[in-house]
Amino acid sequence: MTLSSMVVSRDWQEISVLECILGGLHIDVEVESEPARALTKLTKSKVDALIVDCDLKGSQNFLRHLQENGRHSNPIPLVILGGSHGQNEFGEKDAIFSFEKPISVEQAVRTLSAARNLILDGRLRYQRQALEVPISVTYGVKKRVQAQLTNLSQGGMGIRFKRGLEMRGPVRVCFELPKTKLAVKAAGEIAWTDQLGNTGVRFVQMNKRTAQDLQLWLAQQYFRE
Repeated sequence: MTLSSMVVSRDWQEISVLECILGGLHIDVEVESEPARALTKLTKSKVDALIVDCDLKGSQNFLRHLQENGRHSNPIPLVILGGSHGQNEFGEKDAIFSFEKPISVEQAVRTLSAARNLILDGRLRYQRQALEVPISVTYGVKKRVQAQLTNLSQGGMGIRFKRGLEMRGPVRVCFELPKTKLAVKAAGEIAWTDQLGNTGVRFVQMNKRTAQDLQLWLAQQYFRE
């Protein structure tokens, strides 16, 4: 799945290098030479990564505006390019990436790859994969019921029962990931239910190997979309 980025700069030599590297990382690039226009676009649409040239006139006000309006607290990676003034003001305390001009291709690849990994980690953490898989649910005093698993994420799942059940507190679930021989067993707790038999379960315990298998499977589904 292709990610998106915005480069706020007028340095076309550096922009061409960034476009080449970002393209190799499967990240689309939109270039905006005016910070004010970039800010307007960001209020109307979302990008996965933002790269700002601190040598560009108006870039400091642009970055300050992002901070004041809370956008910088968003997990979208912000990459500072160029001026040391910008790095000092918006540096480590804001957990951003940065590199100097002229761009070192090796450093830029390393930095932008790290930013891409951060984006993907965030997406995969909250990705919810739709599916239809039978699941066994144990609750109460060893009460077991069969249901249908309707969606799955690293943190929990959605389940549909044939009828509404009075189910609260801890549960244990067991199911098999589609097109694999991987059985997932986990402890969870009921997060919500409705009268149609739909139930949300939050995972509270899963062994490390199972969690890794689940994370890998979800990543594979994500990149197939």
